[in-house]
Amino acid sequence: MVKLTMVARVTDGLPLAEGLDDGRDQKDIEFYKQQAKLLFKNLSRGQNEASRMSIETGPYFFHYIIEGHVCYLTMCDRSYPKKLAFQYLEDLKNEFERVNGNQIETAARPYAFIKFDTFIQKTKKLYSDTRSQRNLAKLNDELYEVHQIMTRNVQEVLGVGEKLDQVSELSSRLTSESRIYADKARDLNRQNSSISGLLEWD
Repeated sequence: MVKLTMVARVTDGLPLAEGLDDGRDQKDIEFYKQQAKLLFKNLSRGQNEASRMSIETGPYFFHYIIEGHVCYLTMCDRSYPKKLAFQYLEDLKNEFERVNGNQIETAARPYAFIKFDTFIQKTKKLYSDTRSQRNLAKLNDELYEVHQIMTRNVQEVLGVGEKLDQVSELSSRLTSESRIYADKARDLNRQNSSISGLLEWD
């Protein structure tokens, strides 16, 4: 079962669209939305460049595809077929590119394409029953293979980003400390100049 769907721009992690009724029956949905946003942030830094990936998180899997600087991400139950999850994302990608393709780069505010939710909900319904004739046919489609798609753990993926955050925090701290040091050194030089000037005056 598809639990969450989000679309974001990879260059800066800006969320472009989301399934609006996602997770209404789930208490912890906000936690997973935050994880998804952290994943987008990591991708915007050029990490995890794999264009297709599955990421384990608790009782779920995040699946995503990246194309045309856009990341299409869904979160499903572990039991939901990976093949259907990626075909669901392909359907979203094709429609999103068709409808919004030329506006993606210029979007300036979060959720600029919120109307895309209508298509997300309609498509989600089509993929909800894994035993429907349509979905069984998709599962049996040998041309669409997902065995090669890498699976990683969410701590492993987000941990890289956290380390980078620590590094950037440390470097900004060092920068501000070196600025303070430079200011103090300048003050000392000024004081020394004044003292030597006074001594010469005597």
